[in-house]
Amino acid sequence: MSARIHSLPAATASLEPMLALTAKDMLAVNAVILNRMESRIPLIPRLAGHLIAGGGKRLRPMLTLAGAALLDYSGNRHHRLAAAVEFIHTATLLHDDVVDGSEMRRGKAAANIIFGNPATVLVGDFLFSRAFELMVEDGSLRVLRILSHASAVIAEGEVDQLTAQRQIETSEERYLAIIGAKTAALFAAASRIAAVVAESEERVEQALDDYGRNLGIAFQLVDDALDYDAHSGIMGKDRGDDFREGKMTLPVILAYARGSAQDREFWRDAVLGHRIGDDDLAHATRLVTVTGALETTRQRARQFAERAIDALSIFPAGEARQAMVQAAQFAVARAF
Repeated sequence: MSARIHSLPAATASLEPMLALTAKDMLAVNAVILNRMESRIPLIPRLAGHLIAGGGKRLRPMLTLAGAALLDYSGNRHHRLAAAVEFIHTATLLHDDVVDGSEMRRGKAAANIIFGNPATVLVGDFLFSRAFELMVEDGSLRVLRILSHASAVIAEGEVDQLTAQRQIETSEERYLAIIGAKTAALFAAASRIAAVVAESEERVEQALDDYGRNLGIAFQLVDDALDYDAHSGIMGKDRGDDFREGKMTLPVILAYARGSAQDREFWRDAVLGHRIGDDDLAHATRLVTVTGALETTRQRARQFAERAIDALSIFPAGEARQAMVQAAQFAVARAF
């Protein structure tokens, strides 16, 4: 077993090594995606393409491709499975935007705003179906079990988040369970299936699962911090979306717990939807900053990123491992 990997300074963190590592394979994945989102119903590829071609980094399918590179896998099963991962992710985004009433996604109008809620939900269902077709064609019951279980866990996480919405007493423990389900489950599954197609032993599967899961939690923590960051326009969505939707994210949970009686009264009103103007968002941003809630959230993200990096310590040093280390550091560096 290799020694613990020391993390890179945030200033050097970049997704470029991961993009370079997976570039050739991603061309094959993109070809599968374009082929499988076709339909005799013109609205389906038009709506799906609005999001799929919308500039996302495709980090989740990249995890499958990077894991395969890490294990020196020489086949091509991972191409269709990475496409299945992207379809699952895209379907959840389409459904989420309807549930949240989102107006923007990746810097442009969300699909539900352009095409309407019914069409957006149904095309999300179509993409889920395409993902399962790809899994079945792969022929591995283990892959099917991993990705189908992840899909169920994601749905559970989204429902749990919905029931926690506007619930000011939501605990940090419940919040972590929610993001572990709605975000980290697919990161973990996308990483783990690379070990399955490479026919690796269980400890290798588990190491990649641990990498993806911890990376996913770090990624979501950073997203939740950026909602209260004045410079978070890089996200391609409206800053303050979570605030206006009454979502109980870690910055809010911590700021509420640490605040004065007056601060807590503000948070109760805001979470219930009574304080959602621009001035209220500005006040909320000040509170998460002065209470240290934003910095604590960032610190937690760093801790989970370090766990992701440590999970890679069983693998030999090389281009693939280094790219995966830098991807974990990049996920956190977005918060600064």
